[in-house]
Amino acid sequence: MPLFRPTPKRQHSFLQDGATSNGNGSNSSLVVGVDNGSQKSECAPGTTSPNRRTSTSDPAWTESMDQAMANLVLGSDNDAEAIFLMGQNFLFGLNAAPVDERRAINFLKRAAFQVDGHVLAQAVLGFCYEFGLGVEADSGFAESLYQSAAMKGDGLAGARLSFLRRYGRPYVKINRVEAEEWIKRVNEMGAEAVKWLDGAANCFNSPDPAVSKAFAAANYALGVCYHDGIGVSQDGSKAVFYYKRAATGGEPRGKGILAYCYGEGFGVDKDEEFAFLLYYDAANEGELVSMYNLAHCYEEGIGVEKDLDEAVRWYKKSASLGSCYAQNSLGFMYEEGVGVDRDEQKAVYWYKLSAEQGYPWAQCNLGFCLQNGLGVDENEEMGSYWYQKAAIQGHSRAQHNLGHAYQYGVGVEKDEAMAVEWYRRSSSSGNAFALHSLGYCYQNGIGCEVDEEKAAKLYRESALYGHSPAQLSLGCCFRNGIGVEVNERQAFKWIRLSAKGGNDLAQNTLGHLYEDGIGVAQDIKKAVYWYRESADQGNAWAMTNLALVYLEGVPGVKRRLKESLRLLRAAAEKDHTRAQTKLAHCLMDGIGCTVDKEEAFEWYSQAAEGGSVAAVFALGQCYENGDGCSVDLHKAIEFYTRAAVCGDEKASDKLISLVANPSVLDEVFQNGYIAPAA
Repeated sequence: MPLFRPTPKRQHSFLQDGATSNGNGSNSSLVVGVDNGSQKSECAPGTTSPNRRTSTSDPAWTESMDQAMANLVLGSDNDAEAIFLMGQNFLFGLNAAPVDERRAINFLKRAAFQVDGHVLAQAVLGFCYEFGLGVEADSGFAESLYQSAAMKGDGLAGARLSFLRRYGRPYVKINRVEAEEWIKRVNEMGAEAVKWLDGAANCFNSPDPAVSKAFAAANYALGVCYHDGIGVSQDGSKAVFYYKRAATGGEPRGKGILAYCYGEGFGVDKDEEFAFLLYYDAANEGELVSMYNLAHCYEEGIGVEKDLDEAVRWYKKSASLGSCYAQNSLGFMYEEGVGVDRDEQKAVYWYKLSAEQGYPWAQCNLGFCLQNGLGVDENEEMGSYWYQKAAIQGHSRAQHNLGHAYQYGVGVEKDEAMAVEWYRRSSSSGNAFALHSLGYCYQNGIGCEVDEEKAAKLYRESALYGHSPAQLSLGCCFRNGIGVEVNERQAFKWIRLSAKGGNDLAQNTLGHLYEDGIGVAQDIKKAVYWYRESADQGNAWAMTNLALVYLEGVPGVKRRLKESLRLLRAAAEKDHTRAQTKLAHCLMDGIGCTVDKEEAFEWYSQAAEGGSVAAVFALGQCYENGDGCSVDLHKAIEFYTRAAVCGDEKASDKLISLVANPSVLDEVFQNGYIAPAA
């Protein structure tokens, strides 16, 4: 078997994202920002200080209320541009208009749904539905409006649609392939794509939430553009600037994403305790993703004392409101029994809810559960189906696991070339499992031509990530000269690293290196230590090797016959042929136990079926002498012949002695005898 398995690990980290919800408000008075209101005169990096009305010459932001009304009257009710500008004035309280979000919505709807609908009005209306401005927040309807406007080339719609596709929302399915396509389109438009957001975010210099909630929402959305480099160059300091204005202006998402920046040190000095306070404040205002991130803080003890009960409480709250991220994490908690009683069925329930929203981590986790029958009936086909869903979105673990499925035909038709392709895609993201699996394919010519040098190179890349199976494989390459020059010291180095990482195969191999002094000074006590470490993990080879040390006794290690027999029996029950053969020897001769020739015969038989030549020879002796069975010279000759064909000289000698015995010949050939083919 190869030295790798499908990767079951789960994502469990902060989400760099904000979200709204219908949660209860909070009475918290936490101040967001560093200067307690001094931002009233602060301007965005690279801009001039704006006045009450925007300083830009864009007529969309400078037209007076009177002029807008005049244009509306003169242009009649069918002038979509004039209607849109009226809606914008009421949305932001511009040009002497009061802030009146409901009236803004009415104007925006009229402009958006004219026969020749106003595309930007449609996008801004989507913005209002996304952030709950004058209407109840509805991410699903916002998505449909953005989709329509984006298809007509609107930059605001494209930017926000890329966001929704990348991060998802309740009722908005994640699709990161589509997200990348929209980001590409927006970036091709350049600054023109975020022109409306830039105007909206800078139309006031006061972050007073009484001015306009739309102002805070626009600052948040523009911050996201600088954060992710959408329509503008990525700039952490500008992202934080706009996030601070959004947060101080009362936008919970702004507070949540600002917390992320402090927690990760993005655009600001890292401050996990302040990040926790911001998450706590935003979560208590009903901000969905902050609930998830707050739970993660409690789970890992980031910025606060670790508290699994609180972690589970917040994960549940966020998950129940539809957060695919919290649903996935809650599934992990139930699968592993972290903070809750282990319940694999509940884990699958939450993974499925999250996966159906398009979250790649949950899709990968659900695929793993289905392929391995964890909390659900085993279904290899559906397991591969969910791996594929995640893999297409660029999820590297799912790509590796899908490659594994194609390599062995698990839930899909076996296709080694396709396996190599998925391993390549996953390894391009630096996935250590995939680098190792791809190396294994190149070493053995699975789905590609044999290339041992490339295999060793891939093993090294994976090993440098700390992947213990790859460290073992690289060590074996140095041990045996596969793709590299033989170097026993390097072999010892890498195998030792793998063993220290807990790899039972490496621990057994390291024991062998110490026992025989390969790449290191011989040290039987260290050999015993590493054999024991591996045996305790259930490695049958290590059980057998340790048993033989105890059975034979060596300088520095006392004979321990009872322990040796226990280990041999444990390994034999795992179908280890060498252990079965040695155990049979002990039972036959009464070494460390009472003689039991019948049981010895049974173990010899099992070992012979497993390919042990020594066991085949021993069965010949049993049939010749009647040990544990009736004397049967026909079978004795049959088993001696099988052993002799495999190169066993003692078996050849036995055959000669039997053939030279006239009494034996008479009995064997009285009914005719056909010699086996050479």
